[in-house]
Amino acid sequence: MTAAPLGAISTSHHLATEAGAAVLRAGGNAIDAAITAAATLCVVYPNNVALGGDLVAIVRSPDGEIRFLNATGTAPAGQTLEALRETHGDALPLRGIDTVTVPGGIRGWEALHELGATRSWAEHLAPAIGFARDGFPNSRSVARELRAAQPEFAKDPGASAVFYPGGEPLAEGERLTQPALAASLEQLAAGGPDAFYTGDLARSWVAGLARRGSKITLDDTAAYRPFWDAPIETTFRGLRVLTGPPNTSGFMFLRALNAITAEIADPLGAGAGELARAFYESNLVRTQLLSDPTFDGATGEELVAAAAPDRPIAGDAKASGDTVGFSAVSADGWAVSFINSVYWDFGSYILEPDTGIIFQNRGTSFSLDPASPNAFAPGKRPRHTLMPVMVLEGDELRYVPATMGGAAQPQVHTHLLQRMLAGEDPEAATHAPRWMVEEVTGDNPASVVAEVDVSDVAKAAIGAAGFALVTVPSRDESLGHSNVVRIDRLPDGTTGYTAASDPRSDGSAVVVLGAG
Repeated sequence: MTAAPLGAISTSHHLATEAGAAVLRAGGNAIDAAITAAATLCVVYPNNVALGGDLVAIVRSPDGEIRFLNATGTAPAGQTLEALRETHGDALPLRGIDTVTVPGGIRGWEALHELGATRSWAEHLAPAIGFARDGFPNSRSVARELRAAQPEFAKDPGASAVFYPGGEPLAEGERLTQPALAASLEQLAAGGPDAFYTGDLARSWVAGLARRGSKITLDDTAAYRPFWDAPIETTFRGLRVLTGPPNTSGFMFLRALNAITAEIADPLGAGAGELARAFYESNLVRTQLLSDPTFDGATGEELVAAAAPDRPIAGDAKASGDTVGFSAVSADGWAVSFINSVYWDFGSYILEPDTGIIFQNRGTSFSLDPASPNAFAPGKRPRHTLMPVMVLEGDELRYVPATMGGAAQPQVHTHLLQRMLAGEDPEAATHAPRWMVEEVTGDNPASVVAEVDVSDVAKAAIGAAGFALVTVPSRDESLGHSNVVRIDRLPDGTTGYTAASDPRSDGSAVVVLGAG
């Protein structure tokens, strides 16, 4: 007798995948697996995600309802645009204390937990606590980013003690232990998310950041709440494609799919130049208009329909490190496309030493131009690169993809979906060569980063469309870590899963089978 699948999970680090898979094997659902994997990733992949980061997710419940969770953090109430302009001029720095916003991620875990989890906080956090306390072999990605970050990150006292023992970055395979982080996770396990926002743990990290000049207060953390929203969607080749509304960048994915539907044949081949132009225009719309809708920012529908500016507009600097995007599905009908992030590698370059927590630099995405829709304001959320995705056929779930990659996330999703709908399985799609249109920065012309094994036809089309080509090695980490679970209709009428994880990451994918 063939064992029926209990679910599937795919993440950017194999230890997190195994932690989530163990939950599915023990009878937990996709939400249980996702929270467990997310907590584990905060320990084993600290260049990409930490307790001091943000979260967005799309969740499908067993009754078929699909919800978007916005757990992106807010600016401190005691900070002002005028003070930031006086300190920093026309733009915020890329790192440092003034880029730290209230972390939303742990309240996001709580919202997911309340929606449908079956396990306790102690169970969710047990693998993460063990890895932080006992250590684990450092990964390729973290080792690489530690080397690259050393000139600045090693100056931070908390980071230096954890990641640069003896003055040298931890190498791949060396044991990484984080005792202060383990203690913080134990407080979370005992007290739940309130520990992070109103309890002793909150008092500790807020005081630690205040000593560095942060304006975040305990009033800010106590007041913070995520919220549930409706996804935005489009129809593409008979499928429903759902993603996150503003302040996320999901609208860019829908614009690309609509452009393909309207006029682009062979978008990853001879039509790649036209697709690159669509991505370029979406980048400009994002820079000009994307902001917090609770502060009168444009809606997703308005951003999908917006005409692109007729001149280049400088966007955000290209993020490094960034994010984890992962996928989890369980046979009981739960499914999660999950994004957790500290934005740039190791976020703000601040590791608060008493708690072992790294804090995000999402605030750098605010504009200091008072006329911008994305201008800094107290309590406001900055525009975000994050964007979860689900793909359905009618009401039936077909694909649960997730990716990191900064502003390239909608482009990675377009590549993945194009390939899978052309017949490639998730492994082939995640392993295939990719290219991405970079945001305009400064006076530089628009450019496209392409892996060396992107087809000559596509590269020629991109060049003919006027983009400068920058070639990088095959499966380059700068092209994002993607994860996909495909839901399969089997000949006998049952449901199966096919899952894959991106070779650009340290991840893995597992389809969990029940007893045969």
